[in-house]
Amino acid sequence: MTVQTVAGTSLRISDKTPIAFTVAAYAELDYEEIGEVTDGGSHGRTYAEVTHQPINSRGTQKFKGSFNEGTKTLQLAIDDDDLGQLVLKEALHSDKDYSFAVVYQDGATDYFQAKVLSFEKATAGVDSIRSATVNLSLTTSKAGIGIVEAPAPAAP
Repeated sequence: MTVQTVAGTSLRISDKTPIAFTVAAYAELDYEEIGEVTDGGSHGRTYAEVTHQPINSRGTQKFKGSFNEGTKTLQLAIDDDDLGQLVLKEALHSDKDYSFAVVYQDGATDYFQAKVLSFEKATAGVDSIRSATVNLSLTTSKAGIGIVEAPAPAAP
């Protein structure tokens, strides 16, 4: 794998849940591309640090505790005709998880479930685009499966 830019990366949303939290099951879903994304944010698992300080050694021992898939913040220009943005707005008013796919330039894909927590419109100034900030709260399955990574297809 080589270093690549994020140019050409797309973010997609589906109102369906895969039958299993696997690459194959996620790939079977129909997605709408979320248009006009200017910043796709970041996502990835973060572990809580658990410390233990035995009084006889004075040293702090560190362990990994629970994990959280985090919150992904998207920046986008508002397009009221964009189907992906319409699904995002629908998801804002739902308590259920929606499926997301981040498809990178080389075809590698990250799949995950998330709740849409916000869709905040911004009206910054006369020389700005009408935009929005969208917050996604990534979730895990009962078995602890969060982000599912599909590698880039093999080059011919």
